[in-house]
Amino acid sequence: MTCRICGLTLPDGKAFGRAVAKTARLMVGVPDYDNYVAHRQANHPDQPVMTRTEFFRERQDKRYGAGPNGTFRCC
Repeated sequence: MTCRICGLTLPDGKAFGRAVAKTARLMVGVPDYDNYVAHRQANHPDQPVMTRTEFFRERQDKRYGAGPNGTFRCC
């Protein structure tokens, strides 16, 4: 789609919506599972891929510092 005023090519609505949603998720600390899967398949095809639930839990533990004894670390 092209802007009638300035002639710039604009993204379609779906692509724009996906980009906004991805940005919002990253801003609040929710990592992108689809990018993780694509990376693992492209760079580590011989290794297993975590499920969405496993991935989310691992990222949360990494971010908030959950230790082996369930200890919490805020910073």
